[in-house]
Amino acid sequence: MLIKTYGSAVFGVNALTITIEVSISSGNKYHIVGLPDNAVKESLKRVESAIQSSGFKMPRQKIVVNLSPADIRKEGTSYDLPIAIGILAASGQLISERVAEVLIAGELSLDGGIQPVKGALPIAIQAAETGFKGFILPAENSREAAVVDNLLVYGMHHLKDLVAFFNGTAIFNPVLVDTKSEFTKDTGFYDHDFSDVNGQESIKRALEIAAAGGHNVILIGPPGAGKTMLAKRLPTILPPLSMQEALETTKVYSVSGKLNAATSLMTERPFRNPHHSISDVALVGGGANPQPGEISMAHNGVLFLDELPEFKRSVLEVMRQPLEDRKVIISRARLSVEYPASFMLIAAMNPCPCGFYNHPDKECGCSPWIVQKYLSKISGPLMDRIDLHVEVTPVHFDELASLRPSEKSAVIRKRVISARSKQEIRFAEHTGLYYNAQMSPAQVRKLCKINGEGLELVKKAMEKLGLSARAYDRILKVSRTIADLAGTKNIELEHLAEAIHFRSLDRDNWAG
Repeated sequence: MLIKTYGSAVFGVNALTITIEVSISSGNKYHIVGLPDNAVKESLKRVESAIQSSGFKMPRQKIVVNLSPADIRKEGTSYDLPIAIGILAASGQLISERVAEVLIAGELSLDGGIQPVKGALPIAIQAAETGFKGFILPAENSREAAVVDNLLVYGMHHLKDLVAFFNGTAIFNPVLVDTKSEFTKDTGFYDHDFSDVNGQESIKRALEIAAAGGHNVILIGPPGAGKTMLAKRLPTILPPLSMQEALETTKVYSVSGKLNAATSLMTERPFRNPHHSISDVALVGGGANPQPGEISMAHNGVLFLDELPEFKRSVLEVMRQPLEDRKVIISRARLSVEYPASFMLIAAMNPCPCGFYNHPDKECGCSPWIVQKYLSKISGPLMDRIDLHVEVTPVHFDELASLRPSEKSAVIRKRVISARSKQEIRFAEHTGLYYNAQMSPAQVRKLCKINGEGLELVKKAMEKLGLSARAYDRILKVSRTIADLAGTKNIELEHLAEAIHFRSLDRDNWAG
């Protein structure tokens, strides 16, 4: 007897329906075909033990399992459950009429327990788009899949439950998630706040501009000046995730296996802070079985690289293309996968090896050549892709001990949201474009027009600082954001001047 069940393969953050064909005939061998990897080849051993432990019979006949389409490599353990159901249906131990109506995914334990799998959300989206009536998966993954509309999601704990479901001997209710309530329940609650930081008003201003336009920032200053403290508070002033952004971010965490059972939807913007010993594959993604890297885990959020010059040069250079394209394409001989990588880069570094170059009080023991060598660890092309270069100076004791309340993150966030709303209107006709930092050069020329005085100011700055064409575009983008924060339609001279000011590493005193 031939039975077809349906599973799914995840490539990047998208899924593809896989047909599992099970044929039982005379003989005594088990075969699994359709380009399976080792984990899939081993599944028949797990399936056999799970079937027997659950009180059913494993047919002692020739069993052929075909995973179609056969030219796509099948990886992982999510095929255990649809293979087991196919074998039980083909051997007449469950009613097979409803099997073709649902998509099934899950790993089996030897005792028949159903273990969680990666990528439940992309699989659920694919199931709904393909027209399946339901999606059966491990109970631990059920909440993340249940956010998909027009799809009945059933979370199962044991193989016996699934057989009872198909035979109609037990009634199981679909998992229901109030997406709106889930989306708003944790929005806006953070452990940190900008009011915790006394002084550093100019740095807070730079981070407000960065948040309003989605710009990349580098903070340069001596140890203890507050670079890390300020960077960790940036998410508290970012606008809340939209539903589309929340789904995109949740998909990345779903395929990485980083969502816990209680989480159905990512409601806060990610903040990723990898150590400087990270490898280039861990940062951008990849591996034998490609997985998202830190830049994709920071999608729609913040990637914070502390002590930037301590990262390996090769690690930093692989970020150049994702910073421009806002996606990562990982190519292998047999496949190519794409992960989203639209993130804000926040980097922090000391100005020199000892940390006290340009310090107002302490003397730096590094020669100009040593300072230049240290700064040159960050390549020019990478620095060009960072919009705001911000010099962080130590806070004076009077400011540190001041009892005057600092501005709260909630107040700054309101201004940021107001600026972002202007950008949403501006880019309403442009698909995938949400904020100023995402503008292409053509859009910069169209939307960031400046008058004659402004052109002259930018021309002098470019000649004096030796800026590239990319840096010119970045100045215009930042100026547009500053104008949005000010609530003005046109880019004024003071907006350009402030944007040029935030190019600290282009100034002569940083060149040694």
